[in-house]
Amino acid sequence: MKIRAAVLAMFLALSLAILPSAHAEPTVEVIMEKTTYSYCEKLFYTIKVSEVTGNPAIIHIRDEAGKGSSAIPIAISELENPVPSRMAFEKEIFPLGKYYIDVEYEGQKVTAEFSLIDKDNICLPVSMQSIFINWLSGNISDGFIIDAFEKFVDDEIIKVPFEINQDNVYNIDIPDWVRENSSLWWYQGLISDEELVQIFKYLLDEKIISIKTN
Repeated sequence: MKIRAAVLAMFLALSLAILPSAHAEPTVEVIMEKTTYSYCEKLFYTIKVSEVTGNPAIIHIRDEAGKGSSAIPIAISELENPVPSRMAFEKEIFPLGKYYIDVEYEGQKVTAEFSLIDKDNICLPVSMQSIFINWLSGNISDGFIIDAFEKFVDDEIIKVPFEINQDNVYNIDIPDWVRENSSLWWYQGLISDEELVQIFKYLLDEKIISIKTN
Protein backbone atom coordinates (compact mmCIF):
# COMPACT_ATOMS: atom_id res chain seq x y z
CA MET A 1 0.00 0.00 0.00
CA LYS A 2 2.85 2.33 0.84
CA ILE A 3 4.47 1.63 -2.54
CA ARG A 4 1.20 2.30 -4.37
CA ALA A 5 0.73 5.56 -2.45
CA ALA A 6 4.25 6.68 -3.31
CA VAL A 7 3.77 5.85 -7.00
CA LEU A 8 0.45 7.68 -7.06
CA ALA A 9 1.99 10.77 -5.44
CA MET A 10 4.83 10.76 -7.97
CA PHE A 11 2.36 10.38 -10.85
CA LEU A 12 0.31 13.35 -9.64
CA ALA A 13 3.43 15.47 -9.20
CA LEU A 14 4.61 14.71 -12.75
CA SER A 15 1.15 15.37 -14.16
CA LEU A 16 0.98 18.78 -12.52
CA ALA A 17 4.44 19.61 -13.78
CA ILE A 18 3.51 19.10 -17.42
CA LEU A 19 0.06 20.67 -17.31
CA PRO A 20 0.01 24.17 -18.86
CA SER A 21 -0.31 26.88 -16.24
CA ALA A 22 -3.23 29.27 -16.43
CA HIS A 23 -2.20 32.47 -18.25
CA ALA A 24 -3.24 35.65 -16.48
CA GLU A 25 -4.54 38.47 -18.63
CA PRO A 26 -2.21 41.49 -18.81
CA THR A 27 -3.27 44.29 -16.50
CA VAL A 28 -3.18 48.01 -17.24
CA GLU A 29 -3.14 51.04 -14.95
CA VAL A 30 -3.07 54.80 -15.53
CA ILE A 31 -0.85 56.78 -13.16
CA MET A 32 -1.61 60.51 -13.24
CA GLU A 33 1.16 63.02 -12.61
CA LYS A 34 -1.55 65.10 -10.90
CA THR A 35 -5.32 65.31 -11.00
CA THR A 36 -5.76 69.08 -11.36
CA TYR A 37 -4.44 71.09 -14.29
CA SER A 38 -4.80 74.70 -15.36
CA TYR A 39 -4.44 76.54 -18.65
CA CYS A 40 -0.85 76.66 -20.01
CA GLU A 41 0.01 73.32 -18.38
CA LYS A 42 0.57 70.07 -20.28
CA LEU A 43 -1.13 66.80 -19.44
CA PHE A 44 1.24 64.04 -18.30
CA TYR A 45 0.45 60.49 -17.22
CA THR A 46 1.97 57.01 -17.33
CA ILE A 47 0.44 53.81 -18.67
CA LYS A 48 1.62 50.89 -16.52
CA VAL A 49 1.15 47.31 -17.73
CA SER A 50 2.00 43.90 -16.31
CA GLU A 51 3.18 42.52 -19.64
CA VAL A 52 4.56 43.93 -22.89
CA THR A 53 2.80 42.11 -25.72
CA GLY A 54 3.85 44.23 -28.68
CA ASN A 55 0.37 45.69 -29.12
CA PRO A 56 -0.41 49.35 -28.41
CA ALA A 57 -2.76 50.75 -25.81
CA ILE A 58 -5.73 52.66 -27.23
CA ILE A 59 -6.77 55.83 -25.45
CA HIS A 60 -9.68 58.25 -25.67
CA ILE A 61 -9.89 61.54 -23.79
CA ARG A 62 -13.40 62.86 -23.16
CA ASP A 63 -15.04 65.66 -21.22
CA GLU A 64 -18.06 65.64 -18.92
CA ALA A 65 -20.41 66.11 -21.86
CA GLY A 66 -19.08 62.97 -23.51
CA LYS A 67 -17.20 64.78 -26.28
CA GLY A 68 -13.91 63.06 -26.87
CA SER A 69 -10.95 62.45 -29.07
CA SER A 70 -10.71 59.77 -31.72
CA ALA A 71 -8.82 56.59 -30.83
CA ILE A 72 -5.16 57.31 -30.14
CA PRO A 73 -2.70 54.37 -30.21
CA ILE A 74 0.11 54.57 -27.65
CA ALA A 75 3.09 52.28 -28.15
CA ILE A 76 3.71 50.03 -25.15
CA SER A 77 7.40 49.13 -25.11
CA GLU A 78 8.03 49.08 -21.35
CA LEU A 79 6.12 48.11 -18.24
CA GLU A 80 5.79 51.83 -17.48
CA ASN A 81 5.21 54.13 -20.47
CA PRO A 82 5.19 57.93 -19.92
CA VAL A 83 2.69 59.84 -22.08
CA PRO A 84 3.53 63.57 -22.21
CA SER A 85 1.23 65.90 -24.10
CA ARG A 86 2.80 68.10 -26.78
CA MET A 87 0.18 70.81 -26.43
CA ALA A 88 -0.73 72.82 -23.37
CA PHE A 89 -4.36 73.36 -22.37
CA GLU A 90 -5.77 76.44 -24.15
CA LYS A 91 -8.93 78.36 -23.27
CA GLU A 92 -10.07 78.40 -26.89
CA ILE A 93 -9.95 74.60 -27.13
CA PHE A 94 -10.54 73.11 -23.68
CA PRO A 95 -13.51 74.16 -21.51
CA LEU A 96 -13.14 74.03 -17.75
CA GLY A 97 -14.38 70.93 -15.96
CA LYS A 98 -13.67 67.26 -15.48
CA TYR A 99 -11.99 65.05 -18.10
CA TYR A 100 -11.57 61.30 -18.42
CA ILE A 101 -8.78 59.20 -19.95
CA ASP A 102 -10.05 55.81 -21.14
CA VAL A 103 -7.31 53.26 -21.79
CA GLU A 104 -7.77 49.83 -23.37
CA TYR A 105 -4.96 47.29 -23.52
CA GLU A 106 -5.28 43.61 -24.41
CA GLY A 107 -8.98 43.60 -23.63
CA GLN A 108 -8.57 45.35 -20.28
CA LYS A 109 -10.12 48.81 -19.80
CA VAL A 110 -9.38 51.43 -17.17
CA THR A 111 -10.33 55.08 -16.71
CA ALA A 112 -8.51 57.91 -14.96
CA GLU A 113 -9.80 61.43 -14.45
CA PHE A 114 -8.51 64.95 -13.95
CA SER A 115 -9.97 68.43 -13.62
CA LEU A 116 -9.14 71.57 -15.59
CA ILE A 117 -9.36 74.84 -13.64
CA ASP A 118 -8.54 78.46 -14.45
CA LYS A 119 -5.70 80.08 -12.49
CA ASP A 120 -5.48 83.14 -14.78
CA ASN A 121 -2.21 81.88 -16.20
CA ILE A 122 -0.91 83.71 -19.25
CA CYS A 123 -0.17 81.39 -22.13
CA LEU A 124 0.41 81.81 -25.85
CA PRO A 125 -1.55 79.81 -28.43
CA VAL A 126 0.18 76.89 -30.14
CA SER A 127 0.06 78.79 -33.46
CA MET A 128 2.66 81.20 -32.06
CA GLN A 129 5.27 78.47 -31.83
CA SER A 130 5.62 77.92 -35.57
CA ILE A 131 5.76 81.70 -36.14
CA PHE A 132 8.55 82.06 -33.59
CA ILE A 133 10.45 79.17 -35.17
CA ASN A 134 10.36 80.94 -38.54
CA TRP A 135 11.44 84.19 -36.92
CA LEU A 136 14.30 82.61 -34.98
CA SER A 137 15.41 80.91 -38.22
CA GLY A 138 15.46 84.25 -40.03
CA ASN A 139 12.66 83.29 -42.43
CA ILE A 140 10.38 86.20 -41.48
CA SER A 141 11.05 89.77 -40.36
CA ASP A 142 10.50 91.29 -36.91
CA GLY A 143 7.18 92.83 -37.88
CA PHE A 144 5.53 89.45 -38.38
CA ILE A 145 6.08 88.54 -34.72
CA ILE A 146 4.30 91.70 -33.59
CA ASP A 147 1.61 91.04 -36.18
CA ALA A 148 1.17 87.55 -34.68
CA PHE A 149 0.72 89.05 -31.21
CA GLU A 150 -1.92 91.38 -32.63
CA LYS A 151 -3.82 88.63 -34.47
CA PHE A 152 -3.53 85.57 -32.22
CA VAL A 153 -3.15 86.88 -28.65
CA ASP A 154 -5.96 88.43 -26.64
CA ASP A 155 -5.72 92.20 -26.11
CA GLU A 156 -6.08 91.60 -22.38
CA ILE A 157 -2.76 89.75 -22.44
CA ILE A 158 -0.79 92.09 -24.67
CA LYS A 159 -1.95 95.17 -26.57
CA VAL A 160 -0.12 96.25 -29.73
CA PRO A 161 -0.47 100.07 -29.74
CA PHE A 162 -0.33 100.46 -33.51
CA GLU A 163 -1.90 98.83 -36.54
CA ILE A 164 0.28 96.62 -38.72
CA ASN A 165 -0.27 96.32 -42.44
CA GLN A 166 1.63 95.16 -45.51
CA ASP A 167 3.19 98.60 -45.92
CA ASN A 168 4.74 98.92 -42.47
CA VAL A 169 5.32 95.32 -41.37
CA TYR A 170 8.92 95.54 -42.61
CA ASN A 171 9.54 98.79 -40.72
CA ILE A 172 9.40 97.23 -37.27
CA ASP A 173 12.63 96.40 -35.44
CA ILE A 174 12.99 94.19 -32.37
CA PRO A 175 16.25 94.41 -30.37
CA ASP A 176 18.66 91.59 -31.22
CA TRP A 177 18.84 90.44 -27.60
CA VAL A 178 15.14 89.63 -27.66
CA ARG A 179 15.66 87.18 -30.52
CA GLU A 180 19.03 85.79 -29.38
CA ASN A 181 18.19 85.45 -25.71
CA SER A 182 14.62 85.83 -24.46
CA SER A 183 12.75 84.35 -27.43
CA LEU A 184 15.22 81.48 -27.79
CA TRP A 185 14.98 80.75 -24.08
CA TRP A 186 11.18 80.68 -24.38
CA TYR A 187 11.34 78.26 -27.32
CA GLN A 188 13.68 76.03 -25.31
CA GLY A 189 11.28 76.09 -22.36
CA LEU A 190 13.65 78.04 -20.10
CA ILE A 191 11.21 80.90 -19.52
CA SER A 192 7.42 80.84 -19.39
CA ASP A 193 4.84 82.30 -21.76
CA GLU A 194 4.07 84.95 -19.15
CA GLU A 195 7.71 86.00 -18.87
CA LEU A 196 8.02 86.34 -22.65
CA VAL A 197 4.78 88.33 -22.85
CA GLN A 198 6.00 90.71 -20.12
CA ILE A 199 9.20 91.36 -22.10
CA PHE A 200 7.31 92.23 -25.28
CA LYS A 201 4.72 94.23 -23.34
CA TYR A 202 7.45 96.34 -21.78
CA LEU A 203 9.16 96.93 -25.13
CA LEU A 204 5.88 97.98 -26.74
CA ASP A 205 4.79 100.21 -23.83
CA GLU A 206 8.16 101.97 -23.80
CA LYS A 207 8.07 102.31 -27.62
CA ILE A 208 11.33 100.40 -27.91
CA ILE A 209 9.43 98.35 -30.47
CA SER A 210 7.64 100.71 -32.81
CA ILE A 211 7.14 101.49 -36.48
CA LYS A 212 10.23 103.21 -37.84
CA THR A 213 9.59 106.14 -40.12
CA ASN A 214 11.92 106.95 -43.01
